[in-house]
Amino acid sequence: MPDTALFEAERPRLVRLAYRMTGSLAEAEDLVQDAWLRWSGAGGVDAPAAWLTRVVTRLCLDHLKSARVRRETYVGAWLPEPLLGTTEPDELADDLSFTLMLAMERLSPLERAAFLLHDVFDVGLPEVAKTLDRTPATVRQLASRARRHVAEARPRYPVDAQEAARITRAFFAAARDGDARVLSDLLAEDVAIHSDGGGRVLAFHNIIQGLAKAQRLFMGLRRKHPDEPAELIRFAMIDGLPGYVSRAGGGVLQTTALDVRDGRIAAIYIVRNPDKLAHVAAALQAGQAAARG
Repeated sequence: MPDTALFEAERPRLVRLAYRMTGSLAEAEDLVQDAWLRWSGAGGVDAPAAWLTRVVTRLCLDHLKSARVRRETYVGAWLPEPLLGTTEPDELADDLSFTLMLAMERLSPLERAAFLLHDVFDVGLPEVAKTLDRTPATVRQLASRARRHVAEARPRYPVDAQEAARITRAFFAAARDGDARVLSDLLAEDVAIHSDGGGRVLAFHNIIQGLAKAQRLFMGLRRKHPDEPAELIRFAMIDGLPGYVSRAGGGVLQTTALDVRDGRIAAIYIVRNPDKLAHVAAALQAGQAAARG
């Protein structure tokens, strides 16, 4: 019989790997469950952690082949499923932020796997080569190319935790109220707003680029829902970025993550697709139930 306790000890790391590969927590959990089925029928396994990493990585690579086809028909902008942490930015400091996960979308599946395994999960080069069925020299090149792409998206200076909290709180209030003056102080001139509704709920299909367009957007939303201002549910770290969970005008649940650079918001990532927020909604319901006691 396979060692269930050993697998469960590895499960969080495996889910984290699969999530970083696919950008979907639900898909990651399904892929890790597939790995469990293979583990349960494998009998004795030498180096279980390495074996499970290899299996999950290969399952992810197979999955990405079909996922690429689905992405081509996705309605509007595609964003990773938001993974909520605490309000402490250091929690995911050693991990990939929302911004860097989007940068990885431009990588080939093999480049992504090589980078994640070697640079993020500290898997040795020989083992990565075995997992990807490539030579160590090829894996080194894959990881190097990926590293260059990701480095372009990595902020030069990490944002101070208190400053990030101040900007996030000020932005929520300004966006809710459609306050153009405050927004002009918070947003970078070339700010980019990404919104993912997946065709399930209303969201803009194209990236909103530039301060003036961003101001008009939030002012317009305030006018559209004068009696239903956005409701803050909680502030949170979202894949390493400061942000919050809210209900927008009209009652739609959404997460908003802010990429803060040089004291201003350079990018805003809004996820409204209910399929991608199922785990967020479930966590909120569980918290409400616990509060009621």
